[in-house]
Amino acid sequence: MKKFSFVAIAIVLLFSVFAAGTYFYNSQKADEANANAQKNNSVLERAYSPSIGNKDAKVTIVEFFDPACGTCKAFSPFLKELMEAYPGKIRLVMRYLPLHQGSDEVVKILEAANQQNKFWGTLSAAYVTQSSWTKHHVAQPDEFWRMVSYTKLDIEKAKQDVKSTVISKRIQQDIADAKKLNVTKTPGFFVNGKPLTRFGYQQLQDLVETELLNNYK
Repeated sequence: MKKFSFVAIAIVLLFSVFAAGTYFYNSQKADEANANAQKNNSVLERAYSPSIGNKDAKVTIVEFFDPACGTCKAFSPFLKELMEAYPGKIRLVMRYLPLHQGSDEVVKILEAANQQNKFWGTLSAAYVTQSSWTKHHVAQPDEFWRMVSYTKLDIEKAKQDVKSTVISKRIQQDIADAKKLNVTKTPGFFVNGKPLTRFGYQQLQDLVETELLNNYK
């Protein structure tokens, strides 16, 4: 009986040490992420970055996304609901981070749509039809072109624009900015410059609501 009690206590202590170590490790990583984001705050968004919401909103969400990313698609309606819950108080900025094979060409099309002021409608259509132009996590640009042909996008102009160095440089700039900010997967979120270090719907909502509380007193 005493031996059993000793083993049980040892196991509890072992788990306690492990839990404490994990907590301090995650806390250290969060501190490092926040410090890095503060250091590179100037690259969080660019003048060309697509954005939606009140330009004077005191809370800005920056999302690094890949249109072929299933999690990005899943977060899209959640972000819409969050903005609708706090009308006029949140602005959303989108940054390109094409990590899936073939996505580099797809984001060029989205940026071409942005130049026609049709980014948000095209992105929405991209998410709705994602399964038709993404196969086994690989984006199919030709299928994406077929999809956007059903939108109001000027296809001929878009096909010319995607060849421009302007769009290529913008995509490369977003990728470089993501690297500086240590964003390695999508979606990657920042709220008023603070990185979402613990990923999840509730964690994002909590961070947004904390910033809303701090800035709309």
